Amino acid sequence: MVVLGFLGAIVVASVLLALPFAQAPGAPVSPLDAAFTAVSAVAVTGHVVVDTATSWSGAGLVIILMFIQLGGLGVMLVASLIGLTIVRRYSLRSRTLAGAENRGVTTGDVARLAKGILVSSLAIEGAVAVVLSLRFRLAYDDSWAEAVGHGVFLAISSFNNAGFAPFSDNMIGFAGDPWILLPMCAATILGGLGFPVLLQLRREFRRPLHWSMNTNIVLAMTGLLLVLGAVYIAVLEWTNPQTLGSMSIGERILTAFFHSVQVRTAGFNSVDIGQLTSETWLGMDVLMFIGGGPAGTAGGIKVTTFAVLLFIIITELRGEGAVNIFGKRLSRAVHREVITISLLSLGAVMAATIALMMLTDLALDVVLFEVVSAFGTVGLSTGITPDLPDAGKVILMILMFLGRLGPLTLGTALVLRQRRVLYELPKERPVVG
Repeated sequence: MVVLGFLGAIVVASVLLALPFAQAPGAPVSPLDAAFTAVSAVAVTGHVVVDTATSWSGAGLVIILMFIQLGGLGVMLVASLIGLTIVRRYSLRSRTLAGAENRGVTTGDVARLAKGILVSSLAIEGAVAVVLSLRFRLAYDDSWAEAVGHGVFLAISSFNNAGFAPFSDNMIGFAGDPWILLPMCAATILGGLGFPVLLQLRREFRRPLHWSMNTNIVLAMTGLLLVLGAVYIAVLEWTNPQTLGSMSIGERILTAFFHSVQVRTAGFNSVDIGQLTSETWLGMDVLMFIGGGPAGTAGGIKVTTFAVLLFIIITELRGEGAVNIFGKRLSRAVHREVITISLLSLGAVMAATIALMMLTDLALDVVLFEVVSAFGTVGLSTGITPDLPDAGKVILMILMFLGRLGPLTLGTALVLRQRRVLYELPKERPVVG
């Protein structure tokens, strides 16, 4: 039902964007490019094959924005409801323990859950839209209609980690403006944390000892990756005249931080991504693959998956028996789940990379960047996507869809589809490492 629901939204968006009223006069968009844009919007990715600012009419931009909101809120609501369903499948004792662990996040009724997601999302988007609208009006001489339009569009796109911008150069024209970039970063980070984290922070912000393992992992890993990503980008691009090299020190720091936020997984850019070094692309590949928090608007395998893998490695190197995270012992079933999700995701990325390299003459680094960006629902591009053959665009469309729903639906299947085996085979250990 989840998959069919998102497929239905994509079909409707594709049909609407293919109609003449949604397209700018004199700039016809092919049905495939309309479908590509629809997938990118519903999957809140931001990958584009046509210029958003000049290819779509006002009605087309509204359609894109509407499906960005639907895709983002849909993912948050579906992920949270699936978590609720999983908990209700457990025994009464397990449900009670889970409720205590998550402080009511997973045991509430559906109506309250949906209302909480909607109110939180609209409140954050509204606050960011006000700040951006005032900035566009006061600093860039936009009319009130233009300022509000730009502010609302970017606020919704930012919170939903979509990466669509109503400007032909995305956010390059605002590279040194903290009043534009930092509110967008705030919306992106909050949307990427996930609704369970936002709800718990709203209720128990001053009582961190009551935070669940999920909240602790998401906050810790998000902060760590944001700092490491900003430092990595700043160090490698500091003297690159095509990116940070021509900016002031303050602008370099702001731009490095902005892209550390956007690479996980909003997809806005304030410099030309195609001018970054190959080393920077590779580091961004890692960040895009990890993504943001679960039950949020970000993509990737999720920071919780990455953190569990990291703690498993640390536990194994220490020779300990149980994996302990923030004072709690991790269930052994989670070990298999995160390994399965990670390896299948890696397999999808590798298969798509090989396929695109066979279809084109492009180098590995740019193809890998484009593939990981699509799978992680990031939307950053080195500029090769519009020139890909139709088969290549279809591959990226499939990746965006899998990246948006794949880890979620796969994780649910792993939890819900448990088969009880009434026997055990003899134990034996192969030589590893």
